[in-house]
Amino acid sequence: MSGQVSAIWRHPIKSHGREALTEITVLPGQTMPGDRVWAVAHEAAKTDGSEWAPCVNFSRGAKAPKLMAISAESHGDSVTLRHPDRPDLSFAPDTQQDIFLEWVKPLMPADRAASVRIVRVPGRGMTDSDFPSISLCNMASHRAVEQKLGGELSPIRWRGNIWFDGLPLWEEFDWLGREVQIGQAVFHVRERITRCLATTANPDTGERDADTLGALNSWDHQDFGVYAEVIRGGEIRIDDKVQLL
Repeated sequence: MSGQVSAIWRHPIKSHGREALTEITVLPGQTMPGDRVWAVAHEAAKTDGSEWAPCVNFSRGAKAPKLMAISAESHGDSVTLRHPDRPDLSFAPDTQQDIFLEWVKPLMPADRAASVRIVRVPGRGMTDSDFPSISLCNMASHRAVEQKLGGELSPIRWRGNIWFDGLPLWEEFDWLGREVQIGQAVFHVRERITRCLATTANPDTGERDADTLGALNSWDHQDFGVYAEVIRGGEIRIDDKVQLL
C-alpha cells in the first residue's frame, strides 16, 4: 500500500510564517532545508541561542494565535513576511531584528512575554522535537478531523512539512519505529506529534475558531502527524510515492 506527496511546507521562522514548496532535497540527520532556521525568543527565555532549546523559550502560535496567519517567502538569508493585519515586511533576520520586532509587536497579546530577539543555531533548525525532525502528516487524518468538526479546515493549521494522501486514517501512527520512503529519501519515524492550541487558530485570520484539540481527543489522543528523521537523503517532489519499507 502506498500514498503520494500532496504538499510540502517549510517554516523559515519558527511559528512566524509558512512557505509552500514543490520540491525539496533532504539530508541525513538534518531538518528540512530552510525550515525553522530562526526562532523568536521572548523576554522570559532561558536560551542564549547557542544550542537547540524547547519551544517554551519562544514566541509561538499556541500563546499568540495571530502569528498563525503569517506567510513567508525565503530569499537566502532574508525573508518576506505577510499578514492580513500588517504591511509586508522584507528583512534579514540575522542583522535586522529591530524592524521585525517592531513589525510583530501588534500581533502579540499584551499579557504574554514580549518578543525580544531572534536566535539561530548554525546547522540546526529549531524544531519542536529535541532531534532534527521533519513532520509527516496524513490528509485522511485531516479530513477525519474536518468531519468531526463539521466543516472545512486548512491543513496549514497543523504546520506539517510533508503531506501525503491515499493512505488510511491514522495510518502514520503505525509507522513508529519503522522506515518509510518518500521520493528518493528514507525516513525513520520516531514520535507521534502531540498538538497544542496553535491548531485552533485560523491560518487566514489568526483567530481561534475551531476546537481541533477536542476533535482529536474524541479518538482518545491529542496527536496529529509524526516526527521522522532522515536516514537517507534525496529529492522529494509533489506526487512522489510514500511507501512503508
